[in-house]
Amino acid sequence: MKTVRIPKERVGVIIGTNGETKAYLEEKLGLQLVIDSEGEVNIMEESAKDPIAILKAMDIVKAIGRGFSPQHASRLLDDMEYLEIIDMKDYVGSKPEQLSRQRARVIGSNGKTRRLIEDLTGADISVYGSTVGIIGQPEQVEVARKAVDMLLRGSEHATVYRYMERSRPKLRVIEMGFEP
Repeated sequence: MKTVRIPKERVGVIIGTNGETKAYLEEKLGLQLVIDSEGEVNIMEESAKDPIAILKAMDIVKAIGRGFSPQHASRLLDDMEYLEIIDMKDYVGSKPEQLSRQRARVIGSNGKTRRLIEDLTGADISVYGSTVGIIGQPEQVEVARKAVDMLLRGSEHATVYRYMERSRPKLRVIEMGFEP
């Protein structure tokens, strides 16, 4: 049995309406999830038909716990999709006002920056608590991670946008199924 802890307020999301999300994940992954109200999710290894399913389940549960919707987290069912979590505390410590400022830099006004990162890289981004989660293919995650890193290190937004624009042709080639 593997255990993943998620915030209490995200327990309802992983269960879903009438248990739909939990049932969907159990069916797709071929294993059983036991979820308690305190935010502890137990992944029953004995019920898994595929050892990789356990790792996927852990990543999907972490992704939902870090603010992704179940629809975006289920991208991780694909073997070529990955989750990366960046802790903003590594950049500014744990002062609430600093974390709030960093969250605002990554999200942008009215969500513009987050939306641009998603549009230009093809990755999904979630800013939750003191973390930034990224889901995508390896190349998408790499470009999105560097963009978020640049923002957290204080680069101007225009500089970050230019970096992503320069990376876009390479990502398009990869999206079409060709390796550069």
